[in-house]
Amino acid sequence: MTIPAAAMAPGAEALLGDPGREHGFEAGGAGDRMPPGPDLAFLAAGTNAVGLGRCSDDELIGVMRAARRLASWSAALELASAGELTSRRLEQQAAGDAHAAEHVDSEIAVALTLTMWSAGRLMDLSMALQRLPGTARALAAGAIDLPRAAVIANEVTGLSDDQAAAVEQHILARAPGQTTGQLRAAARRAVIAADPGAARTRREQAEREARVERWDEQAGTAALAGRDLPPAGVLAADQHLSALARSLKVAGLAGTAGQLRARVFLALLSGQPVNSLLPPGEEAPPAAPEDPRGLAPGTTRDPRDTPSGTARDTPPEAACSQAGHGGWAPGTGRLPDRGPGWPDMPVAGTVNLTVPLRTWMGLCDLPGEVAGLGPLGADDARALAGAMAAHPQTTWCLTVTGGKGQAVAHGCARPARGRRGPPGKGGGPPAGGGARDAGHPAPAIAAWVAGIPVQWLESAGCRHLRESAAHRPPPSLQHLIRVRHQACAFPGCRRPAGRCDLDHTTPHHQGGRTCECNLAPLCRRHHEAKQAPGWHLAQLRPGVLVWEAPSGRTRTLTSTEYPA
Repeated sequence: MTIPAAAMAPGAEALLGDPGREHGFEAGGAGDRMPPGPDLAFLAAGTNAVGLGRCSDDELIGVMRAARRLASWSAALELASAGELTSRRLEQQAAGDAHAAEHVDSEIAVALTLTMWSAGRLMDLSMALQRLPGTARALAAGAIDLPRAAVIANEVTGLSDDQAAAVEQHILARAPGQTTGQLRAAARRAVIAADPGAARTRREQAEREARVERWDEQAGTAALAGRDLPPAGVLAADQHLSALARSLKVAGLAGTAGQLRARVFLALLSGQPVNSLLPPGEEAPPAAPEDPRGLAPGTTRDPRDTPSGTARDTPPEAACSQAGHGGWAPGTGRLPDRGPGWPDMPVAGTVNLTVPLRTWMGLCDLPGEVAGLGPLGADDARALAGAMAAHPQTTWCLTVTGGKGQAVAHGCARPARGRRGPPGKGGGPPAGGGARDAGHPAPAIAAWVAGIPVQWLESAGCRHLRESAAHRPPPSLQHLIRVRHQACAFPGCRRPAGRCDLDHTTPHHQGGRTCECNLAPLCRRHHEAKQAPGWHLAQLRPGVLVWEAPSGRTRTLTSTEYPA
């Protein structure tokens, strides 16, 4: 779209060069690349004056991107001004005016017509960014937006200035390409790695404020939620809700999975038996763990299909030497002494727990992660592993990662069916009582790891060694695809791969292979988006996918980077 000079803001024409050229917000155009500031505002104003209806789809995307950069630039200016005002009041207070800084939030609230809560949040964030100069610069440059800046500031709370600076440096380079959820997970992993003790203290303080909250919803409904609860307890309760909901579904009760979970939730908390939700005379079958392949309860399955527990072998450059703690012996199945609130119960169902091998053995405090939940501190990860070990169908897997944290090889130790007990008796690792000797694995654990048959994943090219002629991938191939991509392979989507479809990038009926080079997990929403008109998905090499939207804009997604 060409913007007539008469429609441009003063000075904008000079930014565009030849006014007869196509220019502006198309991919790679002047407006698409321009940093935020008065020049970009002039150009956006000219485009808006001509009319957005004259923009192509590609140009509309460029206008949205520019507006977001301008909003970030504006937010950075507002925060810098609030921070300067707060600093001045603090200086006045230090100079003898005892109450100068007590009511800065009120001053901001009156000036901007904000609630006291909003003014306090603005003031707190403005001061937080004063010790995060990189984040402040990225916000002013439009590289990140206000929500992402707030995520970084919130996650480093409790760290020293030096530790906060180290976390900021570690996560900021990738922040522009991450959603707030992805950034929060990355920041949390970095915080746990920077100071496990501070992260543990923060968690313990939050657990002391555990509570159940009730509030009204906008639609006239209500909400009830437990806050600051132990992760292992939440996962156990969540899996139990799902199992009871599935049993009601099998018994014929109508409703979606979410609706049935909600009804079970209220029934349990109000003291009603779950069977009271069924018509008189009907009974639900016993609650069964979720089948990872989404098959009906009782259907024969391969337990390796979706991992329940994964020990990750860290590459040499990611190894750490800090001693472990907590008294958890890997393989005992016993939860660490965490006090009240940690359920001494098995965690059933499909829980994909990823734990660095050295953390698992108690040699260091690198964080673990639960797909769909986020990073866990070392204590939490070990505790959850112990809770999972109490269930006989837990599958223990080993994923070997490369220099960038992406899976390069994988193997599983199959559990002994029908046997309840700790790892070492059901296919998992033995107890690691001597694992601290000179920082090396205990011989029994080393032998267990060495005994797991490992398969190397395809990378640069594909030899089609695990290709199947059938449309449905065999369970072993499904498992490898879900190890490679732990979540939906759409940029920004965090739905766990175990709850996604395994999609053929090139449809099977069009000659697409059932192979590592042509499969990726897609949640139902993004599976449907891929099939919608104007969308296109290509897999350049195994695990590297390029999405093209109807506007023509593209986005490349690589395989999961495991926590390091």
